[in-house]
Amino acid sequence: MPEEQLFKTEEQSPRAEIARALRDAADQIDSGHVTLASDTAEQRVTVPEQPRFEVELERLTDSDSGEQRYELEYEIRWTQ
Repeated sequence: MPEEQLFKTEEQSPRAEIARALRDAADQIDSGHVTLASDTAEQRVTVPEQPRFEVELERLTDSDSGEQRYELEYEIRWTQ
C-alpha cells in the first residue's frame, strides 16, 4: 500500500509546551475532529469513534557513537 504523508512537523520544544499540545490534541480527538497546522500547511481529519491506539517507547543506540536516545510515540490509526 503506497504511503502518502499528509502532514508532518518536528521541532525541539520545552516539555510544558509539548504537554499543552498533547492536551489540545486530546480535546480535538474527543470532539472527533483534528486540525493539524503549521506555518506552511494545514490538514483536518475526522477521527472515528473506535480507532486503534498504540503507545510505543523505544531506546535506540547510534551504531557509530554509542549514544542512546528514546522515542515515545502515540499513534492513532483507522481505515476508511
